[in-house]
Amino acid sequence: MFLTILLFAAFCTTTLESIQTLSTNEINRMSCDIGLYGLAVMGQNFALNMASHGFTVAVCNRSPSKVDTTVQRAKDEGDLPLIGTKSPEEFISKLSKPRKVVILVQAGKPVDLTIEAISEFMEEGDVIIDGGNEWFPNQIRRHEELEKKGIMFIGMGISGGEEGARNGPSLMPGGPRKAYDLIEPIIMKCAAKAGDPEEPCTGYCGPIGAGNYVKMVHNGIEYGDMQLIGEVYDILKNIVGMGNDEMATLFEDWNSGDLESYLIEITAKILARKDDLTDDGYVVDKILDKTGMKGTGRWTVQEAAEQSVAAPLIAASLDSRYISGRKEERVAASKVLQGPSNEMPQVDKDQILSDLQQALYCAKVTSYAQGMGIIQAASDKNEWDVDLSLCAKMWRGGCIIRASLLSKITAAFEKNKDLQNLLVDETFAEEINARQMAWRRVVSLGVASGIATPALSAALSYFDQYRRDRLPANLIQAQRDFFGGHTYNRVDRDGTFHCLWDETHKDIGDLTGRTAGEL
Repeated sequence: MFLTILLFAAFCTTTLESIQTLSTNEINRMSCDIGLYGLAVMGQNFALNMASHGFTVAVCNRSPSKVDTTVQRAKDEGDLPLIGTKSPEEFISKLSKPRKVVILVQAGKPVDLTIEAISEFMEEGDVIIDGGNEWFPNQIRRHEELEKKGIMFIGMGISGGEEGARNGPSLMPGGPRKAYDLIEPIIMKCAAKAGDPEEPCTGYCGPIGAGNYVKMVHNGIEYGDMQLIGEVYDILKNIVGMGNDEMATLFEDWNSGDLESYLIEITAKILARKDDLTDDGYVVDKILDKTGMKGTGRWTVQEAAEQSVAAPLIAASLDSRYISGRKEERVAASKVLQGPSNEMPQVDKDQILSDLQQALYCAKVTSYAQGMGIIQAASDKNEWDVDLSLCAKMWRGGCIIRASLLSKITAAFEKNKDLQNLLVDETFAEEINARQMAWRRVVSLGVASGIATPALSAALSYFDQYRRDRLPANLIQAQRDFFGGHTYNRVDRDGTFHCLWDETHKDIGDLTGRTAGEL
């Protein structure tokens, strides 16, 4: 009898240990709050960011060595709750349900292949979040494909580079609201914070496609901002004759005023950086004047055309990158094409520095106005209901175009949800009206000196066209009607009209359906 009891007790103990072991394994298997696939620098840093905020993160990568590197970084940076996996199946098995997976791989085919690999092990109600720079129609296609399997999909723009990914980026998600609600607690903690009081630089952009669209336009504005700063640098160096250290100090000063921004800040640091390879001069002077790009600026210009929204500043910045890429042609052209003579305009240094500061501010406002116009037009067309004040809020911290100016832009769209153009906001209109002559002097100086200012000039031309109640488009409409019978409208009466301009023109009959108002 005693032996029976002993054996029964041993059985119970063994069974209890087995149950405990299974429970522990089950907990381990289902313990991770979120997964991240794709461990290049951005992926590693964003995984560590989430782990730093208390979320248990599973990571995976096509090459396992990067998994080991990320796991080691998590240990070195405070024993963060991060688990490495070596296959898609193991990766997905570590996630609690509903599973949430961020993928950060190269845009295009690699995204499709990654989705194919991980979705095989996912279930209805799970969420995939693509954080790459992707053309928004691709995200709409992926959403539709995954929707058939019951898997939700979010396209989320991430801005801030490596440093932002680790310490707080601007996050721009678009997708099903139900999917956003699942990831909101995570991204609210991991996004950059800005404002007073501080707020997360993220929020719900709208249905699928909206997040990537907002990020695309962010990058288009970034193109314009960088080009504007480059043109100011060109004038400071080649007209004013300032050296790198003096320019660095100037940009530092500007960064403490209304031009305060990430790009102004890093420009000061770039100009001051001595060359450590040759111990001779500055790094910036050793860099080839041939700009690279990854496509988002071109997409922005394409979309501006698609939405019939004028964005000449952003287009000028893209064109400038194309021209910079023709380095060999420019070198050859410099030997045969001449600029102005040596009789350069005389400038007062203090005056031109003040003018440049004001011109740069006006052009930056114009750049944001154009970008917001593109987003609004696409939002109306696609019924996304994007909140422009939220866009400005999301860009106040973490991202590349973060600037103190965005607080005023946020306020402008919060005050007037139906604001047609940022330039007509009362605050901005007053500022630009007061500063426009400085802007004009800078562009005139560039033209007279043979220093190209395509972005500053395009922004000023946009301002001058937008502020006028009558443009020479009447002549263009007359020309269209003359050579193509496209008809026109009149200012003195309703209806559509066609003129028999000379003896070669004939009556074209019924004007219904003609193209008087088409672009």
